[in-house]
Amino acid sequence: MILATSLALSAAAPLAAADAEAPTATDVAFFETHIRPILVEHCYECHSGGESDGGLVLESRETTRRGGNSGQVIVAGQPDASRLIEAVRYDNRDLQMPPQNRLSSSQVAALEKWVSLGAPDPRESPPSTESDDSAIAPTGMSLAEGKDFWSFKAIIKPELPRTNGSAWIKSPIDAFILAELEDQGLEPSPAADRRTLIRRVTQDLIGLPPTSDEIEAFANDPRPDAYERLVERLLSSPQYGVRWGRHWLDVARYADSNGLDENLAYGNAWRYRDYVVDAFNVDMPYDQFVSEQVAGDLLPDADADTKTATGFLVLGAKVLAEPDREKLEMDTIDEQLDSISKAFLGLTFGCARCHDHKFDPIRQADYYALAAIFKSTRTFAESNTGAIKHWNEHVFASDDELEALKTVDAEIAKLKAVAAAFKNEAVAKFRQVNESLATPFTFDETESVEYGRLMEAARLVESAAPDAAAAMGVQDREIAKSLPLHIRGSHLNLGESVTRGFPQVMQSSANETVFPDDQSGRLELAQWMASPDHPLTARVFVNRVWRWHFGEGLVRSTDNFGVLGDRPSHPELLDWLASEWIAQNWSTKSLHRLILRSSTYQMSSSHPQARQYEIVDPANRWRWRFQLHRLEAEQIRDSILAVANRLDTTLGGKTVPLRNRQFVFDHTSLDFTKYDSLRRAAYLPVIRNNLYTVFEQFDFPDPTVPTGDRNETVVAPQSLLLMNSDWVMDSAETIARDLLRASASDASRVDNAYRNILGRPATEAETTRALAFLDPPPSNAFTSKAFTSDASPSDASPNDPQRSWALFCQSLLIGNEFMHVR
Repeated sequence: MILATSLALSAAAPLAAADAEAPTATDVAFFETHIRPILVEHCYECHSGGESDGGLVLESRETTRRGGNSGQVIVAGQPDASRLIEAVRYDNRDLQMPPQNRLSSSQVAALEKWVSLGAPDPRESPPSTESDDSAIAPTGMSLAEGKDFWSFKAIIKPELPRTNGSAWIKSPIDAFILAELEDQGLEPSPAADRRTLIRRVTQDLIGLPPTSDEIEAFANDPRPDAYERLVERLLSSPQYGVRWGRHWLDVARYADSNGLDENLAYGNAWRYRDYVVDAFNVDMPYDQFVSEQVAGDLLPDADADTKTATGFLVLGAKVLAEPDREKLEMDTIDEQLDSISKAFLGLTFGCARCHDHKFDPIRQADYYALAAIFKSTRTFAESNTGAIKHWNEHVFASDDELEALKTVDAEIAKLKAVAAAFKNEAVAKFRQVNESLATPFTFDETESVEYGRLMEAARLVESAAPDAAAAMGVQDREIAKSLPLHIRGSHLNLGESVTRGFPQVMQSSANETVFPDDQSGRLELAQWMASPDHPLTARVFVNRVWRWHFGEGLVRSTDNFGVLGDRPSHPELLDWLASEWIAQNWSTKSLHRLILRSSTYQMSSSHPQARQYEIVDPANRWRWRFQLHRLEAEQIRDSILAVANRLDTTLGGKTVPLRNRQFVFDHTSLDFTKYDSLRRAAYLPVIRNNLYTVFEQFDFPDPTVPTGDRNETVVAPQSLLLMNSDWVMDSAETIARDLLRASASDASRVDNAYRNILGRPATEAETTRALAFLDPPPSNAFTSKAFTSDASPSDASPNDPQRSWALFCQSLLIGNEFMHVR
């Protein structure tokens, strides 16, 4: 990439923001996965070594920030002001880099995101100019050092520590927590009251608030095992699978569209979603859960469900219009390895595509030993040779059903042909008239509208058409027993071959795995990861479950157990949980019981010595109290609908109003993604590049990458969104109508509102304040149209009592107490 000769010095601030602090682990992972490969493949040829074109060297953080002969090329945090971004966008005819083969849209987007983040760059210094085109020399841990690193050591179940507070210990978990608290001179918080506890555990396990009747029943239940009964009731609820299945869908980077270039509908992705929900509801052992997602098609008892599970490997975002088929396949393999390593092992294998891992003991040879397994795996339909590649699917439909669908497809094709013919005729007319006039002729608006109407009709028919019974998934193809190293990650520059295998640092025995000649090796990979002897698999998932219960993992970096990840706050507890979980047949529900029955989980979120303790442990890493946390996006939406009795809790089925492989956007009409369904939020469409606004505002994760740790922000736009959302106000109106019908006095209505929405009675001060706000009109007003079942908000005047009650209910729905779990 020849940049510096034509780049002028930008007047904006250079990379001071990036210089201010070291890149985070997430920043480093993004750079190693997305940015370094671009620089190596497209830039180093001209901008590396001692004689770089225009004096611009892009081999290190220091030289990249310095720029070239014409000045700096990156303005941290400002992609639009960075000349490097201007060059790769190809908007300026005099500044287009690389000069011959422009970068793909996804590569440009990655560079833009990198600059927006402040151009974080972990590279310390340029590599030696004496290096040739061989793989970059190791710079991370040695194999011996790696085997001594905490997360790569074998899991050994520790003894329970001795403590002084035996009365507080309800679970072995408490012994580990209390031992650390005593070492720090801290004491645990008192137990939470029953109203708080039932709301906490109900939101935790099913993602919904308990009803007022459920709260009262638990609060007044005298049985000593009342809490255990509550936990079991929630674990047996079908809604448990919806809540905890959604947790895993974060990790699986689930979406209902491809995103990136074409953004086609993943019309059958819902089958994988339903598989995950069902797996949690039936408490599928986690080792089986891992095996089915990686190699469900190769299991001896493979069926439609296990084949559907392999959708995990296909769900990722892809550049489907990539003209270089080999590059597309290697990019997809890279995405699959990155997802597997983060999801199941808590590692970043993707960093080793171009070179040995810079930090972890993962060699480039390890990467391509794994990549050979997926080179033997079919992810794309072999028969598709068009500009847009189609992903592989397992077809469950009969031949007769497939034949019937061909008729439907033919009708859709006719509708689109009519629209195209109309457009062509209109364009011809445009050219004919334009040639005869001195003044330029613009496209006739009527004809433009007609073309749009015809295309919209075609899209409506297409969207309503049935899909073949099929599921996204992989299967084996021609077996590659080895794969050459890709020098600098390029499939056009190959090195020595490596045979199929697993990273050496995680091998628990000297015996090498024997791969079958007639299979890819995915089954062996799944069995290796799901082995009780594997040092990472159990640790990583146990840590995920802890994070989903407490808001923070024992290892805070849930997706990175490598060198750049955090160290565990309670390493012995982590290993004890992992060992115990394996002994209990990898049962997730058993793991829930261990955690939920502990005093650690049942603590109050307040502490009598909070001010002093926050000085010693402001982040609550030693767990001296339960951590207050905000509801997640799905919980917020579902909870508001639930307390208004509007939520549809039906399980499963297709919920995306798009046909398989249909364009989500086609530039002729509005998108077909709607979010007005009353189904649970787990069943709303997840459209990459067009997320539901509520999801976006409340920290829904990026569905292109595995995510085990959501952000938790509290910002003004969230309140503004809820204050102006129709579905929130409709729910408030519904609650208000029910209150006005059910109670005789305003004071009892206020109390009922607090009980139904917040799960507790209103205080005297709250009742007084609410009544002052409501200022009820004369009693005869309660028989007006505003309180009948067919009333709508438009029927109510500004001083209408129902409107006042609805606003009062809305204030409870969007207040902090409703939005947080204590």
